Amino acid sequence: MNTLRNALPGGAPRNLFSYRKYWASRFGTAPFLPMSRAEMDELGWDSCDIILVTGDAYIDHPSFGMALVGRLLEAQGFRVGIISQPDWLSAKAFRTLGKPNLFFGVTAGNMDSMVNRYTADRKPRSDDAYTPGGEPNRRPDHAVVVYAQRCREAFPGSNVVIGSIEASLRRIAHYDYWSDKVRRSVLPDSKADLLIYGSAERAIVELAHRLAAGEPVASIRDLRGTAFMVPRGWLPDEEWVEIDSSEVDTPGLLIRHADPYAMTPETVQEALCAGKPAVASGDGQARGQVIRMHWQSHQRMPKLDRARTAIRLPSYEQVAADPVLYAHASRVFHLESNPGNARALVQAHGERDVWLNPPPIPLTTPEMDGVFASPFQRRPHPSYGEARIPAFEMIRFSINIMRGCFGGCTFCSITEHEGRIIQSRSEQSILHEIEEIRDKTPGFTGIISDLGGPTANMYRLACKDARIESACRRLSCVFPGICENLDTDHTPLVQLYRKARALPGVKKVLISSGLRYDLAVRDPQYVRELVTHHVGGYLKIAPEHTEEGPLAHMMKPGMSSYEQFKVMFEKFSREAGKEQYLIPYFIAAHPGTTDRDMLNLALWLKRNNFRLDQVQTFLPTPMAIATAMYHSRRNPLKKVDRDSEAVETVRGARQRRLHKAFLRYHDPENWPLLREALKQMGRADLIGNGRKQLIPFFQPPGTGLRGLAQAGAVSARHQSLAAGSCIRRRRRAAAGPG
Repeated sequence: MNTLRNALPGGAPRNLFSYRKYWASRFGTAPFLPMSRAEMDELGWDSCDIILVTGDAYIDHPSFGMALVGRLLEAQGFRVGIISQPDWLSAKAFRTLGKPNLFFGVTAGNMDSMVNRYTADRKPRSDDAYTPGGEPNRRPDHAVVVYAQRCREAFPGSNVVIGSIEASLRRIAHYDYWSDKVRRSVLPDSKADLLIYGSAERAIVELAHRLAAGEPVASIRDLRGTAFMVPRGWLPDEEWVEIDSSEVDTPGLLIRHADPYAMTPETVQEALCAGKPAVASGDGQARGQVIRMHWQSHQRMPKLDRARTAIRLPSYEQVAADPVLYAHASRVFHLESNPGNARALVQAHGERDVWLNPPPIPLTTPEMDGVFASPFQRRPHPSYGEARIPAFEMIRFSINIMRGCFGGCTFCSITEHEGRIIQSRSEQSILHEIEEIRDKTPGFTGIISDLGGPTANMYRLACKDARIESACRRLSCVFPGICENLDTDHTPLVQLYRKARALPGVKKVLISSGLRYDLAVRDPQYVRELVTHHVGGYLKIAPEHTEEGPLAHMMKPGMSSYEQFKVMFEKFSREAGKEQYLIPYFIAAHPGTTDRDMLNLALWLKRNNFRLDQVQTFLPTPMAIATAMYHSRRNPLKKVDRDSEAVETVRGARQRRLHKAFLRYHDPENWPLLREALKQMGRADLIGNGRKQLIPFFQPPGTGLRGLAQAGAVSARHQSLAAGSCIRRRRRAAAGPG
């Protein structure tokens, strides 16, 4: 494996639609991808080339990953079947469509199955937005693992490939909040042949064509955006070098580094000049070199070919036993996330290694257009009848215009899954989809509910210099401030808005995706356009907190940006003659947050007359930086060592409920818990009936019993609202396929 595939000389990727179509293209396009043998018979198929297994209902709409991937593979000429929400208690349901000729593609769905099934309080959710009728319990815990094992049981000789956000976020050893322990990579647990992470198009298309050409899956080790199991110490060939970063740094004198974790070898010159291979491959022949790292003064890491360098992370056994090493591994992992300079990563699991190739190369605009141009029916499969599927109702009239996010918020999964480089569709592609909605979607009343994606206003924003972008190792383009190399011109987005609302039959185009107001204030023309034409009375934005400590650990802008945006929002609303309001979102119990931080946030809410209905408690999702903070009590945004400053973490159930209660200081159910906390904090002066006091002395009759008995547990209604908010966020995070 001298070079990674999907990249031509000079680094240009192969066009997604340049492959010769597979012979089965003669069968044409399926109305819906088949979910039964009867549908296969109607199409004239004797078998499926690829079978996609998903934990979601099958909705033939580009907002749903399996539909997007399935239609893309169909466009390549392959016969694709869907097994949706199978009964996982036996292998019977996995035999429905027979054995696939090429592979099973397994996904939990648009959300991680644990996030889908459980609240931030680890309580089972009462519904599932991706299931007909919202019915819960239609998917198992850790669905990717369970589904992959059942596929293997149903057809032992089949290739099994796993993907989606659940596989992406669990591709290395990761902290699992629901079991409160570090779990292995999903690869060894699922027994899958290959894991495709991130946006899957490039890898899955090439994989399908190579398998169709007769190449065994075990030999496909050169696809970007893939991970697989190999013998311990395996390197692709003798030209590769492994850098051992499996231990935290040992303090030394006058350290000078090219980057925070490019550590210096003990005997660099001897290792390189002698050329003695230090790692044995699985076949017993020496391959490559290992450079073992520790700190030394006045030395620099020699310049190595990054395309032939692998970084060894601490092993699963190490990170499971040592939270400091977990934080160190998280830091190294996130520093190797830019497709332009990322190196391969390797992590030992027992006697084998999990090998991660660098991230996929982002799609070009023409490729994005091609992916979204498939003949989607834009509705659920007919087998569901008239059953209502909440997630479909939510996005029925909305459009994804881009993917990716360079914000880098530490609590968010978008960057780990889709990357920081923005991939945008063309105006023509987006406007055509609006016309498709207008002409084909039942119930359309002229209102487009959203033009957005993970973020509303990052469309076509990018680094001003591609060379700088490919070399950058920053975790965020907008924190602690907006990078001077970032183009923040919103003109293309303003033009898109104007053309969209000018289409015949379109009455209103709303913007419902999350807005980066720190970017928006750089372009008053955009704010004016948004506020004048695209706000439906309320605009939701997410400051997340008011205090510097939590904001620094979130990598979010300070409240000065919010206040600046608020002034512009109110000014342009008045000029448009509209009464409109900002609705802010905040997070309780985020790492780095103290009780006093939450008190100050509650006082800010009261001063500004906010009485929040939908609030959320921090939910540690696998592999996020904030999750590493939560588990390790260290900050991977800085150099990690044994003496690193501890991060304040909110772990106990009572304290987590208290932080959430501060956000809903106006709810009488929370007053008993807040009174007790304020007294303990020495702020009993905030208890009373004055305007500057937070909560009253009195307790209204019939309230507070639940707060006294259960310390402010969330009502069923608020659980439902929080779940809905989570679904919206996860839908944006899963806007890309795979």
